[in-house]
Amino acid sequence: MTSASEQLQRLSERAKQAEQNSEAATTKARADLEAQVEKAHKASQEQAASIKDKAAKAQGDAADRWSDVKGQWSDHVAKVHKNADDAKGNLDAKRAEHRADHAEAYAEDAVNFAYAALEEAEYAVLDAALARAQADEPSAG
Repeated sequence: MTSASEQLQRLSERAKQAEQNSEAATTKARADLEAQVEKAHKASQEQAASIKDKAAKAQGDAADRWSDVKGQWSDHVAKVHKNADDAKGNLDAKRAEHRADHAEAYAEDAVNFAYAALEEAEYAVLDAALARAQADEPSAG
């Protein structure tokens, strides 16, 4: 199992790659942009499908929360923090192990969600660059 720290490093590296791709998009030829947009779109769809599959298989509150992120995110974070505060100092070893497993699964889901959002953001930026390139071309008529 990959640690949350390793996953965050992977996310950081992916964000830097997306930033570089987005910056380079303004100087690319239309055909290159079209190919890059298609590649980014496919990666975004694959990541979204992966997250959906993982969420369907996952158990517990953390996995269930992802389907309703927009409306419940801040409430969920507050609840997780409160539960963590309440749990400190009064857990036996078995409950502590369960809490650790749950916290690790939650962290993995959060990083995977962020990665999927990054994939979608890169696709959107590249698609916008392609749309601008197409709009700036002289009419063929």
